[in-house]
Amino acid sequence: MGSIFDDVRGEFSKTNNAVIKLILLNVLVFVVVMILYVVFMFSQHQSYFGLIMEQLSLPANFQTFIYRPWTLFTNFFIHQGPFHIFFNMLSLYWFGQIIEEYLGSRRLVGMFILGGLGGGILFLALYNSLPYFQPVLSSATLIGASGAVFAIIVGAATLLPDHTFFVFLIGAVRLKYIAALCIIISMAQLVGPNAGGNLAHLAGALVGFGFIKSLKNGWDWGTPIYAVGDFFQKIFSRKTNLQVPQRARATTTSSNRRFTTSSENASIVIPNQDEIDAILDKISKSGYESLTREEKQKLYKASQQ
Repeated sequence: MGSIFDDVRGEFSKTNNAVIKLILLNVLVFVVVMILYVVFMFSQHQSYFGLIMEQLSLPANFQTFIYRPWTLFTNFFIHQGPFHIFFNMLSLYWFGQIIEEYLGSRRLVGMFILGGLGGGILFLALYNSLPYFQPVLSSATLIGASGAVFAIIVGAATLLPDHTFFVFLIGAVRLKYIAALCIIISMAQLVGPNAGGNLAHLAGALVGFGFIKSLKNGWDWGTPIYAVGDFFQKIFSRKTNLQVPQRARATTTSSNRRFTTSSENASIVIPNQDEIDAILDKISKSGYESLTREEKQKLYKASQQ
């Protein structure tokens, strides 16, 4: 058991691995909630577990929400069961790696959090404004990272629409078609028992799409998220008296966009033709997966010119 904790601690000490950190955080929260559930069920104190979930789940009723505003954030780290978290984390792992490789860890985290917040805001807005939801307004709640994960899925598809995944029994499928299918399925289930969850999916999809489109135009939606993260990072640095390297940072202007990575403290500027040719030669000899993260970012930057 000690080795497991050592492995988890080791992952959190690394930089530029936000996908793994987000997955571990969600899994740790799920395990804690599952243990509490078992303990309270065995001790015949189910009501206590219900009180805990009330403090973590996002209530649909706005009058209830104003007394628990933190649930707008905590709800997308809570999952209903093993399959719920498994498919969310599997999708986060697959699609999150694309965002992290090309845009860095900070933007992945920013997109994830904004997708989760967007899902919660749309859930609250429509449940409190549409007559269809009034009969269940007092009892409906929202949990799960699906909205945040949808932001990552659609963000990846917007970033690299023709990138392919190999799907079991189907073969190579382009990202844009996978994202489109996810959106269609969610739209088809807007009327039903999980209407709130599917609203969160669609809100997350809009966030992912808008995040990438705005980023290409020089506007980074994640800037407020990064500012909050930097604030807490400074507090942590003062307490430990250690220099914690800043994570992936971007400086963007209308004339020259560049990505800055904390691990190398260097800018990924627009590559020249010789660099592009060298990268393409490497792909032809060893395949795309042989490229380093910096080479992938350079190739992406070149494709945007």
